[in-house]
Amino acid sequence: MANCSSLFKEFNNSIMLAESKKCSLRKSRNLLREDIKSYLKQNKPNEILPKFAGQGSYMMYTIVNPIVDETGGEYDLDDGVYFIGSAEDRKSVNTYHNWIVDAVKNRTEEYLAKNTCVRVIYKAGHHIDMPIYFIEDGNIPQLAHKVKGWIDSDPKEFYTWFNDKAKSNDQIRRMTRYFKAWADKRNHDNSNVKMPPGIVLTILAAENYSENDRDDIAFKETMENIYSKLSIAFSCFRPTTPVGEDLLSDFSTTRKDSFLSSLSSFIDSSRQAIENPNQKSACQKWQKHFGNRFSCANAKDEVEEANRYSSPAVITSSAKSGKSV
Repeated sequence: MANCSSLFKEFNNSIMLAESKKCSLRKSRNLLREDIKSYLKQNKPNEILPKFAGQGSYMMYTIVNPIVDETGGEYDLDDGVYFIGSAEDRKSVNTYHNWIVDAVKNRTEEYLAKNTCVRVIYKAGHHIDMPIYFIEDGNIPQLAHKVKGWIDSDPKEFYTWFNDKAKSNDQIRRMTRYFKAWADKRNHDNSNVKMPPGIVLTILAAENYSENDRDDIAFKETMENIYSKLSIAFSCFRPTTPVGEDLLSDFSTTRKDSFLSSLSSFIDSSRQAIENPNQKSACQKWQKHFGNRFSCANAKDEVEEANRYSSPAVITSSAKSGKSV
């Protein structure tokens, strides 16, 4: 059996967001925070200034480098904008969205006014998503959704849930990064059928995680657990506010079948890789699904090394001396 765990660790290091990129994200985030506070001070002097809180994969340490080429590829950070006050202080969803757009629209040349957030896009290859919340008298934060209105949503609760699961075992974070990197590769190769979003992959990885000293076996078994679960019921329920929301409920039959088919194919390749006695050949099985970022440069030809030590000359010599090989 080929042990590719060390190659997985190399892969993990290659897909983790570099510190220089983290610094770029933090710098962009901080400037946007200042833009918002400055705008409100000048244009809405009677309004309470919002507070800010990071969320998403950045706060869970599972953010990965995207595949970047002529087709694009961006890494991102989510930064929540929290207005805190009483019920009579709260403005409309569109009012808050318009304030944030006006505050940040001149920071870069491109922004998107999405239903769930304001996205600021940078030429450096990253973007900042700024969802807007209102917290009334210490209650659950409510997300300002331009279509659905005010929705109970607590991103801090979610990343705390995940970090509690991963705090004693960093392998869970690596499993999550592997799934995200695989999804990035699949989306890059076939933009017509999108993989599940990062939050779904994070929940599935954390709830179906199978611990093993080897990352290759742990990832294979985690995939098997996920496939078994989704084959019985294709659903992924949010474990935090809003508890019970099925994050896969809007998947079309095509998207569902595509994901399950891709997962099944990857499981087959993972079994072949682990059963293969040759590490180089096994590595190529993993590389088929992860892409060239899963490097085989350091993979060893273990079968050839084994054959070298079991050559006829060695066997004959050992037999004569009474030693076993």
